Amino acid sequence: MGSGGRQPGHPEISQTGTDGIRKHCGTDSNKGKSKKWKKILQFPHISQCVDFKPLIDMKYSYVIDQQPIGRLLFLQFCEEERQEFHRYNVFLDSIEKYEIESDENRLELAKILYDRYIRRDAVNAVDVLSEDMIVRCRNQLDSAHRELFTDCSTAVKTFLAGRPFSLFESSMYFHRFLQWKWLERQTVTYKTFRMYRVLGKGGFGEVCACQVRATGKMYACKKLEKKRIKKRKGEAMVLIEKQILQKINSKFVVSLAYAYETKDALCLVLTIMNGGDLKFHIYNMGSEPGFEISRARFYAAEVLCGLEHLHVQGIVYRDCKPENILLDDAGHVRISDLGLAMEIPEGESVRGRVGTVGYMAPEVIDNEKYTYSTDWFSFGCLVFEMIEGQAPFRARKEKVKREVVDRRVKEEQEKYSHKFTEEAKLLCKQLLKKSPKSRLGCHYGRYGAREVKQHDFFKTINWKRLEAGVEDPPFLPDPHAVYAKDVLDIEQFSTVKGVNLDATDDTFYTKFNTGSVSIPWQNEMIETGCYKELNVFGPNKTRSPDLILDLKPEPEKTGCFPFSRRKTQSARSKPVPIKDQCFLNKNKIADEISS
Repeated sequence: MGSGGRQPGHPEISQTGTDGIRKHCGTDSNKGKSKKWKKILQFPHISQCVDFKPLIDMKYSYVIDQQPIGRLLFLQFCEEERQEFHRYNVFLDSIEKYEIESDENRLELAKILYDRYIRRDAVNAVDVLSEDMIVRCRNQLDSAHRELFTDCSTAVKTFLAGRPFSLFESSMYFHRFLQWKWLERQTVTYKTFRMYRVLGKGGFGEVCACQVRATGKMYACKKLEKKRIKKRKGEAMVLIEKQILQKINSKFVVSLAYAYETKDALCLVLTIMNGGDLKFHIYNMGSEPGFEISRARFYAAEVLCGLEHLHVQGIVYRDCKPENILLDDAGHVRISDLGLAMEIPEGESVRGRVGTVGYMAPEVIDNEKYTYSTDWFSFGCLVFEMIEGQAPFRARKEKVKREVVDRRVKEEQEKYSHKFTEEAKLLCKQLLKKSPKSRLGCHYGRYGAREVKQHDFFKTINWKRLEAGVEDPPFLPDPHAVYAKDVLDIEQFSTVKGVNLDATDDTFYTKFNTGSVSIPWQNEMIETGCYKELNVFGPNKTRSPDLILDLKPEPEKTGCFPFSRRKTQSARSKPVPIKDQCFLNKNKIADEISS
């Protein structure tokens, strides 16, 4: 097992000790939010934020394509201030919807989009397209393939990245983006969260349910005890897991939202998965172990998308097994527990006998060099187990030595029952090949998932719709059920003795303690309604006082008895010298205010 632990369901929903969560997650509009949430998320004056601009990658591809709040503010800027650009954004949204449309409706939609946006004489013609693009679209219209408008979409983004983005950069909407970035970078401590009951445990500590006070959003907090890490020399493993999680932004991998420290622990705040793990569902939820083919196919496809994301980023997972695949409230699955994951530089390979017995590939058992091949073997074991209701090389609860299981993996052929269709059988056989050279997925390096996706087993999967998260899962977890065995009987950790923390550990803690993770944090603001409620400007599309650069910030109110408690001036209201010259163009600012 890695340093982490899986989250065995969400026990606080339906068992004892639930009053706190029910109280905070009620039906009111601000469910779970602290009464002081607006104070916690109060925007600083813009003069506090100007120094952030040089720290931001000032490209359209980053601010608009990768930053959820940046995208919303750019859309608002175009719609409210520059209507001539608004139709380009509407066009891009239409293309996104087209790409995830079901096969039977795509032809009709393709013709509508061509007539509305592509034709030169269209009412809403996108006039930045070359004649070649228009002709190509017209000639291929009847094919209605998903990539039909990809070139057009790229051309429109290239246009928006020019003058429109430049105008946005000097507008109040971009300055508001800087204020959001300021909030995003504020210190995170244990006071940021409410802690609830224990969900499970991992190698270095326990996993608890937690809730962000400011927004009400629920997460799982994985606590890694500092003394336990030091005793087991786990600093490198913990830091690698944290850094890998921070890089990942996928619907199919558990994501990291915050990383902070307390006096005794390092804390990873992760996506909470309330539906339990696949191992529990395989063995405890039906009349007999295993899933029907369609359900196994859906989960396999989502795990495949997660592995693809990791591999493209140059990360090998090395621990793909049913207990590490978790279900969320809606029934979608995500890969979890990246404690054994490792980054592989392009063109290099790694060696390491790590993983779980019965799921490790032959090349791992033999301590040979490998890249991503081990994940495809483990993935084959997972698909086999979902269908058969038993792992391919070890019966459930079978008392057998590790050496015996390793020998079976290397030498024995797995056996297939009547539960397998021909396509399912062929997929598993190709994934479970003993040699990586003949194994499915191992011929294109970090892009091996493309080969696996093309297998006949997945021919009914609409990958665009699946990747967009719009396909209905085959099973919907009951919000009142607990998908775990006996979560009230989680073994307590013993006290770590003979380990002292000192100043030499601080460098490691500083690398770990980085606060909010940008994309998950911004998504949290949007999903919980905080963005909509706070993102208010002045009357008639003018700057609010906090956005007027040469307006001195108002001092914070000190209450009725200012003499009773002397407070230092907060960072939000303290005037700061403006260094960035682009913010000093008062003529530009005056024009924006008057418009």
